[in-house]
Amino acid sequence: MGRMKDLVELAAKSLVDRPEAVEVKEVEGEHTILIELKVDKGDLGKVIGKQGRIARALRTILGAMGRKANKRIILDIVE
Repeated sequence: MGRMKDLVELAAKSLVDRPEAVEVKEVEGEHTILIELKVDKGDLGKVIGKQGRIARALRTILGAMGRKANKRIILDIVE
């Protein structure tokens, strides 16, 4: 399931000013996968987007990937 982690990391690094500060952690449970995205405080708005559009788009893509794997994907964005 590392594909989801890699996708989130690639997307986040392409959006932020400090890509070296991007950290992605994946915790897999029986029915869910938690993906924790950590970015620099100044880049938080870039990853979330206006009215949460970018975060919502990432969650939509992850949701589609999760349905294919029969898992629920949770994206948690932290500073």
